[in-house]
Amino acid sequence: MIQSMTGYGKTVVAYKGKKINVEIKSLNSKQLDLNTRIAPLYREKEMEIRQLIAERLLRGKVEFCIWIEKDATTEAAPVNTALMQSYYNQLHAFAEQNQLEGIDWMMTLTRMPDVLSKTEVEVLDDEEWQAARQGVCEAVQNLVDFRTQEGAALEKKFAEKIDNIEQLLASIEPYEKSRVEKIRNRIVDGLKQIPEAEYDKNRLEQELIYYIEKLDISEEKQRLTNHLKYFRETMADQAGQGKKLGFIAQEMGREINTTGSKSNQAEMQNIVVKMKDELEQIKEQVLNAL
Repeated sequence: MIQSMTGYGKTVVAYKGKKINVEIKSLNSKQLDLNTRIAPLYREKEMEIRQLIAERLLRGKVEFCIWIEKDATTEAAPVNTALMQSYYNQLHAFAEQNQLEGIDWMMTLTRMPDVLSKTEVEVLDDEEWQAARQGVCEAVQNLVDFRTQEGAALEKKFAEKIDNIEQLLASIEPYEKSRVEKIRNRIVDGLKQIPEAEYDKNRLEQELIYYIEKLDISEEKQRLTNHLKYFRETMADQAGQGKKLGFIAQEMGREINTTGSKSNQAEMQNIVVKMKDELEQIKEQVLNAL
């Protein structure tokens, strides 16, 4: 089954007054291009986080972010009252000595260095990391589910386009058979326009056979049919076949182009143009396939 490279996943884990937010999104890319924004508390686990993501996503331009929200009660910085009192004593004495009035002491004191500060350093314990790790895994799984859903839509689109190409290829056959006789008649009629021209009918037949063989598209039709079959088989494989589908589409394009170059009939060339249009839509969308 096909997976898209476009996806989005998010989860929120509650842990002891915290909300651990994990968000991940991806777009198409030839390789895995992973950018991370990790809260300082979890930076020591960055390599493990990258490994978790790489094992599941394989390819794509991936943006990963993990951050923490805390309750207001735990987020508020404590007031260093002793330091605040010391600042007040010094500043009040200075104000009296210099006869300064109208001072907003609360505003002044709360702006002094280290009056409002959080000096404790958070240490990541194993229990919290396990909660955060579970959030990372859930967010990645949500993104994989999103990719699978988008991939199902891609697969349906591809199947429709492959069917269209197959039908267009079959519609060439009546024109292919009739053009042989048209080529013969055109050459013979041209020769009749030159009464004095003399020609060997056997040699003419040989030249016609050679000319018609050069325009024969039987091999191109057979190879294109095989490519269409292989494309369907590859779509049914496990996820991660996007590059292979791209290569098959290129081979399909070669056979369609060769068929067009050999189609010296307007009706056949019109059909080839329609096949190219269907294939171009496949090529555009296959870039999003994982």
